[in-house]
Amino acid sequence: MDETARAFIEEARRLLGRDYLPKIERCLERLSDEQIWWRANPDSNSVGNLMLHVAGNARQWIVAGVGGAEDTRERQAEFDAGKVSGGGAARPTASELLGRLRATLAEVDAVLARLDAAALLERRRIQGLDDVLVLNAVFHVVEHFSTHTGQIILLTKLLTAGDLRFYDFSSAAPRANWYKSR
Repeated sequence: MDETARAFIEEARRLLGRDYLPKIERCLERLSDEQIWWRANPDSNSVGNLMLHVAGNARQWIVAGVGGAEDTRERQAEFDAGKVSGGGAARPTASELLGRLRATLAEVDAVLARLDAAALLERRRIQGLDDVLVLNAVFHVVEHFSTHTGQIILLTKLLTAGDLRFYDFSSAAPRANWYKSR
């Protein structure tokens, strides 16, 4: 069981830091600051909002919920950022968004790296839920991050009408061939 648990944790770390993050980085390379904050309608989220949201969620569930750090998340601010009207917060630049996301994922990775396999079956209080298995928290963050990475990819393709060339990284580790960027 210990080997399976370690493999689960390592795969979560790989997906977050070496699969999803490089795809988001590739998207931001192609977007202007204006495109990063574009919304299809007032009830939709921009790429910028989604980046703030995945960082907030990962920090709340893993860094605070699993790792024990203070939970400082202001979830609504993730969605209010960049709004032109209605008192929305300032628009962080692409560099600031990436810096925040990378820093959060570094914290997440540090928590996961020192997580004991047996801890996956421990229960935590996360996001107001009293009985969350650590395993479920990790799975939730990976799934949540994946969903919103897909939305960021779709928005980028919509805004740029171009191939994101996910398998043209000059310095990234080889990727599986199952994913096509078209």
